[in-house]
Amino acid sequence: MDPALNPYTPGSGLMPPSLQGRDREIDAFDRLVARAKARHYDRGMILSGLRGVGKTALLNHLRNHAEHHGWYTVRLEAQDSAAGARLNHKQLALGLRTGLRKFSRKYALKQAGENVLSLIEGSSLSVAGVSMSAPQAKSPEDTLIDIEEIVEAISELVKPKGSALAVFVDEMQGLDPDLIAALLVAQHRAGQEGWPFYVIGAGLPNLPSVLAESRSYAERLFLFSTIGPLDQGAARNALDDPAAKMGGHFDPPALDMLVDAADGYPYFLQEFGAAMWEVAPASPFTTADAAAAIETGTTQLDQGFFPSRWDRATPAERRYLRAIADTGEQAPKTASLSISQSASGPFRAALIKKGIVYSPEHGRISFTVPGMAAFIARQPVNDA
Repeated sequence: MDPALNPYTPGSGLMPPSLQGRDREIDAFDRLVARAKARHYDRGMILSGLRGVGKTALLNHLRNHAEHHGWYTVRLEAQDSAAGARLNHKQLALGLRTGLRKFSRKYALKQAGENVLSLIEGSSLSVAGVSMSAPQAKSPEDTLIDIEEIVEAISELVKPKGSALAVFVDEMQGLDPDLIAALLVAQHRAGQEGWPFYVIGAGLPNLPSVLAESRSYAERLFLFSTIGPLDQGAARNALDDPAAKMGGHFDPPALDMLVDAADGYPYFLQEFGAAMWEVAPASPFTTADAAAAIETGTTQLDQGFFPSRWDRATPAERRYLRAIADTGEQAPKTASLSISQSASGPFRAALIKKGIVYSPEHGRISFTVPGMAAFIARQPVNDA
């Protein structure tokens, strides 16, 4: 098949050629947009799930939809590095400024937009690195108050237009605690005051608990949605529809092989679909083509998707990861691992911070990446 016509898009956050299995979340956001136009405001949205299930692509789809309806949108990808707090503040300030320019241009606003801009420029967000005239660093309390003031001002700007302000946050569990708290307080105040403001966040399965730890009322501020693997029908469509648009067709058994190998995970479907397009000499795609595609796709995953997590772990942390994989369970009890409890605690904490594992419930541990246990089993033990 012609590589230039390959319709599949394996990659971080890339929009799949056919967005499947997310109708519930898209419909919920459509209702939110429609209600905002009628000046009826609702809760924000939180999307949580394992890596590779398409959270970022879905978040981007919702943001594009909001922009299409004239919303004031801000995009933020949380950074949890040593300089993460400063970068997160800087991203938010830049996003607010960019969103203001777009919104002011669309609705021909002048004075009101300038007033909002002055608030952004003088805030603790700008002090974090955007404004060259920042006098000095401000406290977490300043950040909380500043964000609330900015949200109120922008809400007054967008409300007459039947629009809304939405901050779309990817990898939200990686936000610094001060910024999480400020966004939650602003979302809470928005509900009380009738402000058209929404936090739309996406992150790992532990994101709801991270929000609850920041503010006990967080569970009432959002529509929470767990984003999981696609069902059989949606997974088949995710592979079949893009190929058909480019003149490619699957023999049904070949399609079943790819769907089973991907286990419903959108990233894997894209990787195996792309590999199928590369290895198949012609259409229709056969089971022999599917077997070769699975081998090629798995090699690609083993060279990029999985090592980006495995390589971040220390040798001791890898032994802990291997102990999880060796149980053969999706979420084993930490007490059942072949590592002493006294030694495992620091490893567990470090790996959770790195986003490689999470605790689905008290006393249990699981990988944030689907297929990680199988990848570990393919690695030489002396590399652990």
